[in-house]
Amino acid sequence: MFPMHDLLAVLCGSLVGFSLALIGGGGSILATPLLLYVVGLHDPHRAIGTSALAVAANAFANLMPHARAGHVRWRSAFAFAAAGVIGAYLGSSLGKMMDGRWLLALFALLMLLIAALMMRRRHVPDGRVYPHRTMYVRLSAVGFGAGVLAGFFGIGGGFLIVPGLVFASGMSLIEAIGTSLFCVGAFGLTAALNYAADGWVVWPVAWEFIAGGIAGGWMGAWSAQKLSKARGALAMLFAAVITAVAIFMLAKSLLP
Repeated sequence: MFPMHDLLAVLCGSLVGFSLALIGGGGSILATPLLLYVVGLHDPHRAIGTSALAVAANAFANLMPHARAGHVRWRSAFAFAAAGVIGAYLGSSLGKMMDGRWLLALFALLMLLIAALMMRRRHVPDGRVYPHRTMYVRLSAVGFGAGVLAGFFGIGGGFLIVPGLVFASGMSLIEAIGTSLFCVGAFGLTAALNYAADGWVVWPVAWEFIAGGIAGGWMGAWSAQKLSKARGALAMLFAAVITAVAIFMLAKSLLP
């Protein structure tokens, strides 16, 4: 019989993958609270390390269709990721040193920021200003900052990376989304290996979460085509869910 613990890990991974594919971002921020409060890892550092590995694997898996479609600017991706990997290592090292309760409180505040960003309407750039004259300097600076945050919280950081790529290089939004997946994978893998060095990656749970995420991603991609006109409303609903989870995490981490 399939143990309930394993089933919960697969289902939670499916939920994250489904939401990512359906609304195009923000889903990985739910990986850590799901691992903590549903799967039952309990230790914040183990939940963050495990979620970082799952995020990295799913990003690399979803990179392939974007690469085949020509949506990945490889030189920009390498420049952004090279600086970001250094930032992710420093950020994850700092995260490992923090008390777990305060780390979760900061994580919840980040979730509230992401929810607010998801509720804003965004201008869709067309890529006509690519490449910026100082593109590589800008990519390195923004990549380092995004890497620090991604490593510190064990998240993909796509909500930072996508607008960061647009700002630094002038590429179009679809190219930024495709290119960001390479960066998300690099940042997540760096953080996961750093946490794994201290034994804070639960490998069986990570593989189950990854398998669920890939299956959920397929279902989310199919649903996105069927519900294309409702994706704005779905993003607003998802932002509300993130807000509720963040408030719950703040209460759990700050109240005695």
